Amino acid sequence: MILYNVTTKILPEVHEEWLQWMNTVHVPDVMKTGYFTGFRLCKLDKHDDDDEELTYVFQYTTNTREDLNRYLNEHAPALREDVVKKFKDKFFAFRTVMEVMSEG
Repeated sequence: MILYNVTTKILPEVHEEWLQWMNTVHVPDVMKTGYFTGFRLCKLDKHDDDDEELTYVFQYTTNTREDLNRYLNEHAPALREDVVKKFKDKFFAFRTVMEVMSEG
């Protein structure tokens, strides 16, 4: 299994709008591509962090790297552009890919 992580830092003043839009528009659009088997949304626990930005991680699961590559080539550019158009300079995102080696 492959995990595709999208880590996003979002400014507090657009946080609620962004989270609502991600859950009702963006994530459903990503899932409709058919390349992912599921997703998880996590919020970074910042109890000792002075950073005002909020940090979230969307973890999408896919069975193969080939499926992820197809998503990245066929769908990701347009879906990323939608986020940029809507939230411009109010967020910063980076992506990582991990292969699940074992689970308990």
